[in-house]
Amino acid sequence: MAKLGNIPEATQPVVIEMPAPTAWPIILALGFTLVFAGLLTSASVSALGAILAVTGCLGWFREVFPREHHETLRVVAKDVSLVTARQAVDRVAITSAQTRAWLPMETYPISAGVKGGVAGSVAMAALACTYGLWKMGSIWYPINLLAAAVYSQSIKYGDQLLSFHADSFILACVIHGIVSLLVGLLYGAMLPMFPRRPIILGGLVAPVVWSALIYAILGVLNPLLESKIDWWWFLASQSAFGIVAGFVVIRQSRVPTRENVPWVLRAGLEAPGTMREHDHGAQDGSK
Repeated sequence: MAKLGNIPEATQPVVIEMPAPTAWPIILALGFTLVFAGLLTSASVSALGAILAVTGCLGWFREVFPREHHETLRVVAKDVSLVTARQAVDRVAITSAQTRAWLPMETYPISAGVKGGVAGSVAMAALACTYGLWKMGSIWYPINLLAAAVYSQSIKYGDQLLSFHADSFILACVIHGIVSLLVGLLYGAMLPMFPRRPIILGGLVAPVVWSALIYAILGVLNPLLESKIDWWWFLASQSAFGIVAGFVVIRQSRVPTRENVPWVLRAGLEAPGTMREHDHGAQDGSK
């Protein structure tokens, strides 16, 4: 341990007191985790979590009340010398035009994300309907399956998934359209941060992560729906969306980022000191 400030080494304490290590916070955190996990699994899991949470609270309180628990550590003093071979201090070149680098310097407009989301949604829907026609003999199977994510009653009877239902069709179109637009906007915002091989990120990495997340969550929330999904075709559809959406987005023209622009200008508001002064003389002469 280094010397304590300017205190002479001879007068430094031989030992110091430190808070004693304890595992009660971990037990408390595990208890709260099991309490909420039991809401999705079983009441017995929540009961076990409640017991661990109460036990963790009591144990942690006893560590600090009525007196904090400490342990004694021996101080080992040693000299620390800082040596450098540099003869001069390096300076960062700062231009007068811009004093800070905003990364990325350019991004895609919102319209690029919208176009990518629309194009990706068409590619994804085409591949999903192809799967339904080839594997199940009906293009309505994937559409009804998507609607079942909200209206779960439609999957209790297998024959209903193969026929047309107007309410399920409208619900599936709304879900598919909203999610596609949101993901397209997300692609437009993220792809400039990954300038190298954006198609691999949008068409392979993101769909794999997204599909694995949905597979893990759906197996707990709705096992019946999870059992009716062909996950390899689901992954292929997600990849088709990512590749097409990413390709459409990166073909759009980029615009400079506006992080260094005052908020009032980004919001389209006029404020003194931020807007250019109006040339009243020119305006009067033009009237």
